[in-house]
Amino acid sequence: MDLIFSLLFLPIVVGLLLLLIPDKLRTVKGIISLLIIINAGGLSTSIYTFGDQVYRFGEIARTSGFDFFGINIPPDVLEYVSFNSDNLSRLIIIFISIFAVLINLYSLAYIKEGRVKNYYPYFLITLGCAYGAVLADNMLLFLAFWGALGLTLYKLIHGHDDESSAAAKKTLILIGASDSIMILGIAIIWKVTGSLSISEVSIPTTNILTVVAFLALLTGSFTKAGAFPLHTWVPDYTKCAPASSSAYLPASLDKLLGIYFLARITTGMFTMTGWLRVLLLSIGVISIITAVMMALVQHNYKRLLGFHAVSQVGYMILGFGLGSMIGVAAGLFHMVNNAIYKSGLLLSAGCVEYRTGKEEIDDLGGLAKAMPVTFISTLIFAMSISGVPPFNGFASKWMIYQGIIEFGSGAGIASKLWVLWLALAVLGSALTLASFIKLIGGIFLSRRRPELEKVREVPVVMWLPLAVLALMCVVFGVFATGIIVPKLFMPVSGTFEFPGFWNSSLVSLLVIISIAVGIIIYLALNIKRFRTEDSFIGGEKIQDRTQYATTEFYKTIGEFKFFSAIYKKAEEKVFDIYDLSRRFVLWLSNLFSEAHTGVLPGYIIWVCAGLIIMLLIMI
Repeated sequence: MDLIFSLLFLPIVVGLLLLLIPDKLRTVKGIISLLIIINAGGLSTSIYTFGDQVYRFGEIARTSGFDFFGINIPPDVLEYVSFNSDNLSRLIIIFISIFAVLINLYSLAYIKEGRVKNYYPYFLITLGCAYGAVLADNMLLFLAFWGALGLTLYKLIHGHDDESSAAAKKTLILIGASDSIMILGIAIIWKVTGSLSISEVSIPTTNILTVVAFLALLTGSFTKAGAFPLHTWVPDYTKCAPASSSAYLPASLDKLLGIYFLARITTGMFTMTGWLRVLLLSIGVISIITAVMMALVQHNYKRLLGFHAVSQVGYMILGFGLGSMIGVAAGLFHMVNNAIYKSGLLLSAGCVEYRTGKEEIDDLGGLAKAMPVTFISTLIFAMSISGVPPFNGFASKWMIYQGIIEFGSGAGIASKLWVLWLALAVLGSALTLASFIKLIGGIFLSRRRPELEKVREVPVVMWLPLAVLALMCVVFGVFATGIIVPKLFMPVSGTFEFPGFWNSSLVSLLVIISIAVGIIIYLALNIKRFRTEDSFIGGEKIQDRTQYATTEFYKTIGEFKFFSAIYKKAEEKVFDIYDLSRRFVLWLSNLFSEAHTGVLPGYIIWVCAGLIIMLLIMI
């Protein structure tokens, strides 16, 4: 029990103490933070060995008293303090610890003066609150930790200009609004069941009240994970925040927490009807397609990665929308895989920004030789997110495809539309690959600009986390069916047989053989002997001075008549739920402002009208 309290509150307490240390000693604060995170990682490993158990500290205190490091805590204080250590929560806290260690190590070199004030204290507080949200069994306790994460998300973005300040405010308002909606859902659950225990509640969605509760909690999950239509804060945040903050929260912790809560909602707290499955599956494919289409036309590589963070959530929602064991396992597997390669991609973006100071793909090019570790890691991450075998993204996406095909044999409207879900999911992978060809080609493979000639690889503390994450992409892909899924994800979803003929290790072997055969053919036929000639335009040889921006090839997408209209509306923020809400509030505010004329008889009429309405309501 002390172990759980230590895991939760040690990072929070140390983070609060680090707020007292001047920010000019940020390297010292970073090292202290790293040591605390490593210690927390050890504690989370110890908890992983525990069996399933719910710790209700109020009951413990009433029967035998409860001391926390020698401090006696009254039972009434602990009435709502309960934690649940089960397979799902233990899985999540292990990966939270892994990402925290790697990103904190990266930050030691990346976070410079002026980027984010008190970065490491808020980093630690975020870690402790993330542990608390995952382990909390009481809904009010869960909401407390969950809400605190919205504040730390706000503090980990540096409001150095109007755009970044607006992104921070937008993030805080959207997250805060979704938390308020979650309170409504929790209140309904308390009204219906009389319980606030996440592990004990199981509600059928057979009436309007329980459906509203389900949708209210789903809103919180979708906003945190960044799913359509509550996703608009993610691209803005990734563009304006430091890359390490984006990798830590929208890419890894927020995805883990949002999908963790989605797993709780769909597999335990509620029993979904067929139409709710249609809703989930629809939101899943809409998130995939709309976000990846927006990513295709982006020139800012951090914003491009932000839209892909939204797109990948759609695959996770698809898995949970299926409701089968393979669907749940695939959703969880893709959640972890996405956190691996998405945090890696954002850290890679930080490396490019760190060395060049540029964020537009048009301003970059030819960095492959100058930054080889960053390039190779980014290439692995790009192939992983695009679903290229034998990497981890392919493994989890293939499981989702298998789950959709298996789902098609069932009854109900959702099952009958299985071809639609499958086609859009596969299309999303193809479009993802297309957008990452732009990113890799534009940043690393095109001709290097003269101003980038002196660019070199980042320090070891920055490229080492990339190498570890890239290795995880390989390991989680090659050993998916033999080790990773059976050992990590089947204990959560339940044991199942992989449908069809597929073995990740065999696929990996075939890929290696095909590459080896290609190299042998290349060497045997002397294909390397080819002639190169300079361009000859108007009598001048200008090969060394010509280049074609990679992003130009993608302009035709935005110029299609249908797509151009959609992109124009997107630029006007017609689909941005935050901007639409802001406009509505301003309109309503102006409407009430016009009612305040300053004329006394007008105010008297308003008072009388209000009294009449109150009387009618009371009657």
